[in-house]
Amino acid sequence: MGRIMAIDYGSKRTGLAVTDPLKIVASPLDTIATHLLVDFLKGYLAKEEVESIVIGDPRRLNGQMSETTHLTNQFVNKLKKEIPTIKIVRMDERFTSKIAEKSVLTMGLPKMKRQDKSLIDKVSATIILQDYLNTIA
Repeated sequence: MGRIMAIDYGSKRTGLAVTDPLKIVASPLDTIATHLLVDFLKGYLAKEEVESIVIGDPRRLNGQMSETTHLTNQFVNKLKKEIPTIKIVRMDERFTSKIAEKSVLTMGLPKMKRQDKSLIDKVSATIILQDYLNTIA
């Protein structure tokens, strides 16, 4: 049984989250510089069995494509070419960054930690993954 991974794709940084092997719990994995993402994923997939990758689909409130949708689409196309054996699922990511910011705020972390954008990115990926798990449960 493989894990499920989630990606909150960004132009500079990308948040990653992953489930346990039984696909019960979504946990933050890391935040990676986007230009290093494909190499990181190849290395991770060589060590861990991942059955699918859920990628946040950036949309506006009205459901239309956002300014960053084309970047995410380009990344998905590149990922399909680089790692053709992995199943890719798109998941609506509206509000995940705001929810992540509020979650980090309620954790009681020091101000410097709360302002760490890489933490927000991986928490956002975790929220995307948990939302996906809720749809397949």
